[in-house]
Amino acid sequence: MGEVMGEVLQEGIYIYCIIEESQYQSFGTGAVGDRGDEVHTLCFNDIAAVVSNSPIKRYPVSRENLLPHERVIEEVMKEYTVLPVRFATITESEDKVKKILEREYDKFKDLLDKIKGKKELGVKAVFSAKGEPASGGKKDIYDHILEKYEDIKKLKTALVSKASQATYNQSVEIGKMVEAALEKEKESCKQDILNTLMPLAQKNKINDTYGERMIINAAFLVNEENEAAFDKAVDELDARYGDRVKFKYVGTLPPFNFVNLIIELGKY
Repeated sequence: MGEVMGEVLQEGIYIYCIIEESQYQSFGTGAVGDRGDEVHTLCFNDIAAVVSNSPIKRYPVSRENLLPHERVIEEVMKEYTVLPVRFATITESEDKVKKILEREYDKFKDLLDKIKGKKELGVKAVFSAKGEPASGGKKDIYDHILEKYEDIKKLKTALVSKASQATYNQSVEIGKMVEAALEKEKESCKQDILNTLMPLAQKNKINDTYGERMIINAAFLVNEENEAAFDKAVDELDARYGDRVKFKYVGTLPPFNFVNLIIELGKY
C-alpha cells in the first residue's frame, strides 16, 4: 500500500503500452513513481500490456512523472512495436488488465499491424537569430525581410528624418508590416518543408509552434524502408536554407502523435 499525507492508498497496476508478446518479460525498475517498481509484461494470448505496480492515485502531469512514462515506452520500443497508452492509466488489478487485453484483442492486434515497421520522426524548424552559432553571426530573418520587402525598407529609411510623433506612428506601421512579412516567410518555408517531406511519410501531424521564429513543429510516421530517403530530404532542406533556418530532427520516437490509447477503465 502507498500513503499520501497519512492516507493509505490502494495498490493498482500502471499500464504503459501494448505490445505483441506471449511470455513474461522484464524491463527493469524505471517505473513511474519513486519506489523502484519493476516494469514487466502481463500477457493474453500473443499480446501483452507493459505494466508496473503503482498506488491508485492521480499523478500530476509534470516532467518528473512524464519522463519515466516516456522512457519506459522508449526502452520497450527498442525490441517491440508499441501502442502507447495515455499517461497515468492505472487499473485495480492484474485480472482487470487481462480482461482489457481479452476484450480489446482484435482492436489492439489491428493497431499493432498498422503501426508495425513504421517510425515516428520529429522535425522542427526555426529562423536563426543574429549571433547564434547556427547563423554564423550573419543576418537573421528580420534583416532578410528588410532586404526582400522594398516597401518596408523605404519606410524604415524615411524614419530618420521624421518628427517624433510621425516616427512613432510609422514605427507602429512598420512593426505591423514586418510581422505580416514574417508570417508570410514562415508559411512559405513551412509549405516547402511539408511538400518535401510529406511524400516520404505515411502520415503527418502538425503540432503547435512556440515563439515568433518557429516555422514548423511536426511529426511524421515513416515506413522503415523510407527512413534513409527521409533523412536525406531533411539534410537537403538544411543545406537549402543554410544559416537562415535551424532544423532539429529527432528520429525513432514512440508513435505518441499517431497512437495514444485511451482505455476507459469503467467499461471493464
